[in-house]
Amino acid sequence: MNKNILYIGIAVIVGLLGGWLIFGNSGSDANANKDLSDMSDSHDHSGETASQMWTCSMHPQIMQPEAGDCPICGMDLIPAESGAEGLAVNEIKMTENAMALANIQTTVVGSGTISEDDGMISLSGKIATNEENNSVQASYFDGRIERLNVNFEGQKVNRGQLLATIYAPNLVAAQQELITTASLKESQPALYKAVRNKLKNWKLSESQINAIESSGKVRDNFPVYATVSGTVSMVMAAEGDYVKQGQPILKVSNLNSVWAEFDAYENHISELKKGQKIKVMTNAYPNKEFDAAVSFIDPILNNATRTVIVRATLKNTDDIFKPGMFVTGKIQGTMDMNETLLTVPASAVMWTGERSLVYLKTNPNEPIFEMREVTIGNRNGDSYTITKGLQNGDEIVTNGTFTVDAAAQLQGKKSMMNKRMEDDKMMAMTDMEMKLPAAFQTDFKKALVPYLKMKDAFVASDAGQVSAFAKATLKELKSIDKSSSDQMVSQHHTKSMEMLEAIVSNDDLKSQRSHFVILNENMVAITMNIDNAGEILYVQKCPMANNNKGAVWLSSEKVILNPYYGDAMLSCGSVIEEIK
Repeated sequence: MNKNILYIGIAVIVGLLGGWLIFGNSGSDANANKDLSDMSDSHDHSGETASQMWTCSMHPQIMQPEAGDCPICGMDLIPAESGAEGLAVNEIKMTENAMALANIQTTVVGSGTISEDDGMISLSGKIATNEENNSVQASYFDGRIERLNVNFEGQKVNRGQLLATIYAPNLVAAQQELITTASLKESQPALYKAVRNKLKNWKLSESQINAIESSGKVRDNFPVYATVSGTVSMVMAAEGDYVKQGQPILKVSNLNSVWAEFDAYENHISELKKGQKIKVMTNAYPNKEFDAAVSFIDPILNNATRTVIVRATLKNTDDIFKPGMFVTGKIQGTMDMNETLLTVPASAVMWTGERSLVYLKTNPNEPIFEMREVTIGNRNGDSYTITKGLQNGDEIVTNGTFTVDAAAQLQGKKSMMNKRMEDDKMMAMTDMEMKLPAAFQTDFKKALVPYLKMKDAFVASDAGQVSAFAKATLKELKSIDKSSSDQMVSQHHTKSMEMLEAIVSNDDLKSQRSHFVILNENMVAITMNIDNAGEILYVQKCPMANNNKGAVWLSSEKVILNPYYGDAMLSCGSVIEEIK
């Protein structure tokens, strides 16, 4: 009995403990879940969703608030990083992390007065032989070289030194004539004198001629002597060669004076003039400076390097300078020594061949940058002078410039490779005002009818139809009376006809499309100046056409049907102008 009561008591206690553990924890979980629910309710995610933007990997300038297709190429959009608010159209903002990882550094631009060193123009070049002192040692008669005494470049020769021995059949016959006429010199002095003169013309000396006459013996081989002293710069014959009269055997350079030829960029040309003093230095003698003067400035610019040759003549009696040796020159420019200028480190400037660019920090408290085009002056060591584009106190990127440019390019902003404030050609077309006579406008509208059909043929990639409609468009343009039109209109009209003729005469679709690019540049320019086109026309553009330079065309429909790619990329493009 007592045992049963004890077991029952233990069972009650265990049951109560188990119930507390189960229901107590459930209550805590419920409270925890309630707390989480409250936190979820109180935290608003709408801001995160609203700020998410979508972009195209090939056209980063596209930014849309929701997922979809790229309006230019049709590719799926990808999530883009949230853009910084309050930025100008071509400003970019970088994170502090990105700045630190790329080691991006900035410097405040300061002005100063031009010192003598700042006015110096640094040039690089090479030592060349003085062509005024070059001479050629030639054979004076036909023959075979039996022995060549000077046979390698760099060998020094002196005037009167034996250069070669030549077997000359004609000279053998002339010697026999001399011996024969020597016995007749009293009776036929004119004949005797003529034979001697023939030998003199072959550069035989008086002593040689007298020796032949007195000995009465004919020599088979004749020597050739050096007429100048110098260094052999080229061997132009070998032993055993048959040479003609006047044929070069050796080229000899006198290195007592040499030329220092420097390459000067075209922005330095205005500061150079003949007679200017120039200091020449070479790595072979790093602690020496040699004084010279500019003796020649090439009047022709090298199109490939955009440089001109600037030459100075150097004395070389001690044989210091060797042809081919690299040299540097410093020449004082003509800028005013009292002028103030801005100098920036060379690492800050990006040069594209046409433009010089820097990145300006537009906000002193935040890493916000914008590309700026500048005009550079002279380079002095590791710095450039800036003549236009910056002001005293501007802060620019001096280390990591290309990293900033890459970030701008990825965000579709103006950059070194993407000069995209607006399309230059489109801006030119918009700003180009032309006076079109009423009769010209009426006739030009007729040409637009077959033009639009030609555009559709390009969309269909039908070269035959393209040629047919191009011919019809050309016929309409030829019928236009442009006598009362201004010169600009006439030029666009003429260029349009040239391109149409090229399209008509060509059955290669790729070639037709290349001419279609130039045709459209002219047709669009005229169409945008028509008072009433009769219907709405759309100027459309594909940024990938024309080798990624972009190309435009006219369409009567707003929907994009790309004539430059056809089915390969039918929807690539966008409407950039509407002509009503």
